[in-house]
Amino acid sequence: MRRWYVPLTVLGLGGVGAFLLSERGRSAVRGLVQSFREAPERWLEWNDSLDNELERIQTALNQIAESLDPHRGLRQQ
Repeated sequence: MRRWYVPLTVLGLGGVGAFLLSERGRSAVRGLVQSFREAPERWLEWNDSLDNELERIQTALNQIAESLDPHRGLRQQ
């Protein structure tokens, strides 16, 4: 099997190169580049959504912790 590593690698790289040089390959690369250009805006939207969700989770956890704290009334007095 070892003697097939180099030919299979060359064949695979040649196939990738041929794909990238074809019209379909070039359009795929253009699509990837466009996706990367839009990525920062999408990350910012996702980050804002995540911050809001984490705030909601923190509020819910604080409410649960207050309801479960048996000594809460003793500390306030």
